[in-house]
Amino acid sequence: METSAVFLNATTTIGGGFHRHTTTASLLSRNPYLTTPFSFLPPNKQLQHQSRFNLPNTTTTTTTTCGINIALAVGVNSPVSSVPSDTVDINWDTIGFGLVHTDHMYTMKCSLGGSFSKGELVPFGNIELSPCAGVLNYGQGLFEGLKAYRTEDDNILLFRPEENAKRMIMGAERMCMPSPSVDQFIQAVKDTVLANERWIPPPGKGSLYIRPLLIGSGSVLGLAPAPEYTFLIYVSPVGNYFKEGLSPINLIIETEMHRATPGGTGSVKTIGNYAAVLKAQGAAKAKGYSDVLYLDSVHKKYLEEVSSCNIFIVKGNSISTPDIKGTILPGITRKSIIDVARDEGFQVEEREVTVDELLDADEVFCTGTAVVVSPVGSITYLGKSVTYGSHGVGLVSQQLYSSLTRLQMGLVDDKMGWIVKLK
Repeated sequence: METSAVFLNATTTIGGGFHRHTTTASLLSRNPYLTTPFSFLPPNKQLQHQSRFNLPNTTTTTTTTCGINIALAVGVNSPVSSVPSDTVDINWDTIGFGLVHTDHMYTMKCSLGGSFSKGELVPFGNIELSPCAGVLNYGQGLFEGLKAYRTEDDNILLFRPEENAKRMIMGAERMCMPSPSVDQFIQAVKDTVLANERWIPPPGKGSLYIRPLLIGSGSVLGLAPAPEYTFLIYVSPVGNYFKEGLSPINLIIETEMHRATPGGTGSVKTIGNYAAVLKAQGAAKAKGYSDVLYLDSVHKKYLEEVSSCNIFIVKGNSISTPDIKGTILPGITRKSIIDVARDEGFQVEEREVTVDELLDADEVFCTGTAVVVSPVGSITYLGKSVTYGSHGVGLVSQQLYSSLTRLQMGLVDDKMGWIVKLK
């Protein structure tokens, strides 16, 4: 068994190579990385950089990388206690889309050719990996993203978690990795959300972002699948992904760099797909744009997707989005918006969409787990900009955003059968 274990100043060994303390106030005070029940920013600032946002009673440090202002992950300063309180000291009105350290994470392991066995919840903290781990050397890793919402009657809702489980299974097959079953995935998500329930924002103030990870944690030197795999889930309360919120964003079309190529991994949520967009995204943000829209790598005239979102164009009563053909991620929000739009009387087409059609559209919007629906206010292509609408958020974007978010938050009947209640 590889020693790619959760590292929390271990004094006790638990089955499967996991190490952790018995949680006490004295241990918490000595270990700045241990975030049960509260979170701290380590003085040596070794935690990864995350999107900047402001919270009361927190510490942040800003730096610039690839033209993007980013901030260190933050922890909420609360008095140390061995028993978590029911509330957290966060201003829910100002939270953005950044990392807040919560109480617990979920972990489960599997050998190559084997099956995942029962996992466990452990205190949120750093993990230990061999420098020879497959994910570090050969990028053998996948992630997912979904959200949990708190309702007015204090229930907790998940939105289509089985779709994330199926997409991870599909991605794992492409990346030569074993994957948790759909049932294992969903149960792990439920357990993690309930263990971090106090971090779910109040109704209408945001959501609990859920990040499942599947990584090649076993050691390997030659190019080959890792001998061991780790499935992890951590969570963080979030607000809007774009600083504009539901206000229109401004995109620039990238003509030289590409997100994916035919026969590659563009259709699966592998970690390398996202590192590859950082350079173009950073250059765009340095010029004042919100994000980058990519074209196909062969003809350089068909739309593919934004860095982490699918794109739609509206013309009259017709809504069109690039079809899934191996280079575009099959977004779950994308799939849901297509069904909602058809249910509301729109004609929806999944097909090749050209730049010319984009520039002639009545309205443009993006979809994704983080953004839900984000209206596009302008597109810049080869130095020329086209704006959409003169009254802020387009009518179609607003209608579909309202329909989907009301469903996700439990404000309307779930006639689609998409919601999973945790209470």
